[in-house]
Amino acid sequence: MIDLYAAATSNGIRARIALEECGLPYKLHPIDLAKGEHKTPQFLAMNPNAQIPVIVDPEGPGGKAVTLSQSTAILLYCAEKSGKLMPKDAAARPAVLQALMVASTDVTPIFGAFFGVKRSKEPHAPTAQMFSDRLREFFKVWDAALARHAYCAGGEVTIADLSLYAGYARIKGVAPEIVEGLANVARWGEAMAARPAIQRALKF
Repeated sequence: MIDLYAAATSNGIRARIALEECGLPYKLHPIDLAKGEHKTPQFLAMNPNAQIPVIVDPEGPGGKAVTLSQSTAILLYCAEKSGKLMPKDAAARPAVLQALMVASTDVTPIFGAFFGVKRSKEPHAPTAQMFSDRLREFFKVWDAALARHAYCAGGEVTIADLSLYAGYARIKGVAPEIVEGLANVARWGEAMAARPAIQRALKF
């Protein structure tokens, strides 16, 4: 049984979706960021950076326990452990890795910056707009890609889709105008939202 320490942020959602979609048994330990539960000695022992999510797998490779942070690393770990959500064809894997990194390292950090500005005590509108415009441009590129194939890296769901959906779901909930009018993204988002594992993962 894997232990998941997470909150309902894009990164926390990404890790939980990975566990649900890969069918790996886990127990969720909700972390209240507002109360500073990510800064307790117990949590810092798992991740000194005081960031969620963290998983602890007592049955890692070779039977050795694994403690792992970073949501994209958790995505890859779950895919490898379960043998799911990565193409069997090695030639198809580079496209998945590229899409995964765009979703994880471009979309999510920009959204984090946008959300941080919007919820600050004195929001700076031009800065928020800059981040909003940047996100819009990312999703316009995704919209063009999703016009060519059903999912982020081709015709099947992969960990790249899980990564992007975690950010997309948060953006749609907080600033839906960023993704408004992008028909292919909307079609993809509806297909992802209909997946039972994702529906379970979003219920923090």
